[in-house]
Amino acid sequence: MITETDLHYLKRCVELAEQALEKGDEPFGSVLVSAQGEVLFEDHNHVASGDHTQHPEFAIARWAAEHMAPDERAEAIVYTSGEHCPMCAAAHGWVGLRRIVYASSSEQLAGWMKELGAPPSPVRNLSIPEILTDPDVDGPVPELAEQVHQLHRRLHESKQ
Repeated sequence: MITETDLHYLKRCVELAEQALEKGDEPFGSVLVSAQGEVLFEDHNHVASGDHTQHPEFAIARWAAEHMAPDERAEAIVYTSGEHCPMCAAAHGWVGLRRIVYASSSEQLAGWMKELGAPPSPVRNLSIPEILTDPDVDGPVPELAEQVHQLHRRLHESKQ
């Protein structure tokens, strides 16, 4: 279930996604929040450099592994503008980040990319529950998903 607190952090993720787009990158943004509600880490995509592993969710996994105890990771919440790709979902599983809340789903993204005529992804479109065992996942959020959709539309229109 999505709470008002979840919506607050998801809106920040959409803001970060827009920042990424404004910097010429793909529109994805993520925030890591402690069990006490403290923002621990936030980032956006950095794949425009050519390194397509520079996802904010992957950066969160690395940061959490280095700076948090396992019990802190298990209680933290990851918020993101788009559902994790398989690489990022696996990274979160390996470091023990449990709850993931996203604004738009990977299924929605795949549909938008097809609609926009974008080339297919080299990575299979799988949901987080298809990657992780027993994840705690919430999303998508329709009103925020539409905002994310519009960011992807802007990205692809700028490439034409």
